[in-house]
Amino acid sequence: MAKPKKQPRPKAVTPKGFRDYFGGEVTQRTEMLRAIAGVYHRYGFEALESSAVETVEALGKFLPDVDRPNEGVFAWQEVDDKDQGDWMALRYDLTAPLARVYAQHRNDLPTPYRRYAMGPVWRNEKPGPGRYRQFYQCDADTVGSASMAADAEICAMLSDTLEAVGIPRGDYLVRVNNRKVLNGVLEAMGLGDDASARDNVLRTIDKFDKVGEQGVRELLTKGRLDASGAFIDGIGLSADQAEPVIAFLTSKAADAAGTLANLRAAVGDSKTGAEGIAELEQIGALLEAGGYGPDRIEIDPSVVRGLGYYTGPVYEAELTFEILDEKGRKRQFGSVAGGGRYDDLVKRFTGQEVPATGVSIGVDRLLAALREKGRLTAQAEGPVVVTVMDRDRMADYQAMVAELRNAGIRAEVYLGNPKNFGNQLKYADKRNAPIAIIEGGDEKANGIVQIKDLILGAKLAESATLEEWKERPSQIEAPRGELVAQVRAMLAAQA
Repeated sequence: MAKPKKQPRPKAVTPKGFRDYFGGEVTQRTEMLRAIAGVYHRYGFEALESSAVETVEALGKFLPDVDRPNEGVFAWQEVDDKDQGDWMALRYDLTAPLARVYAQHRNDLPTPYRRYAMGPVWRNEKPGPGRYRQFYQCDADTVGSASMAADAEICAMLSDTLEAVGIPRGDYLVRVNNRKVLNGVLEAMGLGDDASARDNVLRTIDKFDKVGEQGVRELLTKGRLDASGAFIDGIGLSADQAEPVIAFLTSKAADAAGTLANLRAAVGDSKTGAEGIAELEQIGALLEAGGYGPDRIEIDPSVVRGLGYYTGPVYEAELTFEILDEKGRKRQFGSVAGGGRYDDLVKRFTGQEVPATGVSIGVDRLLAALREKGRLTAQAEGPVVVTVMDRDRMADYQAMVAELRNAGIRAEVYLGNPKNFGNQLKYADKRNAPIAIIEGGDEKANGIVQIKDLILGAKLAESATLEEWKERPSQIEAPRGELVAQVRAMLAAQA
């Protein structure tokens, strides 16, 4: 009889495109999200936690650069005993679920509805360096208001948020543009309702930050040679047709008034373009009234990313400080947040246009920026560790831990093999424990405990002289009844 084949053991590997987050990283992210939520709450926004799973139909065809809804997302079809059911998918952002939530619950929600949401999203895309299939987003949106005050408020809130998490003025800029202005430019080019030509122009404009003014001009007309020497075909516009696009992309002036004047020239007689410029003027005036000058928020027509998605104002938060890339070259950190007005999203469900505007912060990008600047102060604080000198007295050690926990102090009893005391201290170090509590038989008999300052001990071990060891002992003896008070005092001294 053949021996049964052994089942291979599963490989202990993270799925491709995913990663694990450990204590310190989770703590830092939690603290940053708490600071962001504080700003959002101060502005009157309410928290919303929507389902991580939506129907593919509800998600719709809004995933960037994807024509079909079940491409680019993690989707599956429900199957029951009778037949196949709906296609379901993990959410790819936090905006599409908001549209469904608002359409479903609009009769119970205030109008406008101001909400913020934080959580993971999933993209079924090819992973790469720093690009994962699961990542965190942090959104704030106002649904049901067509007022430019809603857009100005989002920009102001984004500015305050960056400062609240540790990005000072001078290290960031919130830049504002308007999709309607670009639509006016397309009208001035004479493209009319030619959807294909308009899409080609939008894709070309989106390359402005990579190829510059001359590169866009070449791609709009006859084509260009890229850095590798390959020739990229242009979209075949005439030089005159291309000129409004170039005027639009290069219209930024020394001040907002000059920029708006240049934009008026770029859109010509387009009513849509004029409407977009008027909206930018309103936003600028509202921000100025609130004390947000061009050092924090500015009108910048070069903000073009995602313009195909939005219907009005768009904004992007860019960090302006320099970092070194993997080759040691200086470059700006770049964008950490973006958003805008999307008045067509809820209409898919209701048939009625519902104005909406919002912003999304890339949580991992912002965390990376704070690490780069050394501005992440939150650390994973380990527990006070109560060591075990006698396993038959576990009840005594549990009583100590209970006292500490009831006093609001994070604490735990060592649960490994207590035979080797050195291993207990190694465990405490690995847990990043600030303090170890020691109570052997002699201490128990005398009603005392030893309280060991592991933070100070590590510092003294690095460079302390004998005199310093005597002046600042890293271990003290205290009456058992003063355990909580002495631990509190030691933690305060460490802080």
